[in-house]
Amino acid sequence: MNTIMIIVGSVRPGRLGLPIAKWVEKAALGAGTFDIDFVDLAELALPFMDEPNHPRMQQYTHQHTREWSARVAAANGFIFVAPEYNHSYSPALKNALDYLAVEWWRKPAGFVTYGGVSAGTRGVVGLEPVLGILGLVRVGAELEIPLFNEPRFVDGEFVPTDKEQTILSKMLHELESLTESLKSSQE
Repeated sequence: MNTIMIIVGSVRPGRLGLPIAKWVEKAALGAGTFDIDFVDLAELALPFMDEPNHPRMQQYTHQHTREWSARVAAANGFIFVAPEYNHSYSPALKNALDYLAVEWWRKPAGFVTYGGVSAGTRGVVGLEPVLGILGLVRVGAELEIPLFNEPRFVDGEFVPTDKEQTILSKMLHELESLTESLKSSQE
C-alpha cells in the first residue's frame, strides 16, 4: 500500500489547519488505499534550517534532519494542508520543504488550503516555483476552503461541505493513480 504524508503547514497556536488536516486524514484512511503518515509541523519542530550542506548532497549533520529525510523518502505522495499568510505560504512549510531535496523528487502533491476570501489560493501560487524545483507533481484537484462566511467548526472539528468532500475524494483518487505512475521516475 502507498504511503501518503499529510502535512499540517502551520505552527501558529490556535491554527485552524489541524482540525482540517484531521478531517483529511479520516477521509484518506476511509478510502482504504493508503497508509498515512500524519505530520504536524508544530510537533515536528524543525529548527530554522540549520544544515551546513546543500540538501541535494544528503550529507545531514543533525538527527532531526535524518529523521525528516527518512519520513519524506518513505512517502509516495503528499497532501499539504496550508494556510495563506499575507498573500503567500507559511514560513514553517517553506522551512520543512527546504530541509530536503532528493526526497521530494517526482512524488505527487495535493493541496487543501484555507483562508479568507481567497481560501489560501495565493499561498499555493507562491509555492509553485518551490514545488517545481523540488520535482513535486501537483494533482489537478485542489481544495480551497473559505473560512469567512459560515460556521466551519463544531466542537473543534471541521465541518466540510458536500462540494469539499467531493473535491477531496477526487484528490485522493488522483493521488492513488499518480503514486503508481510516478514510482519509476523517483529512482
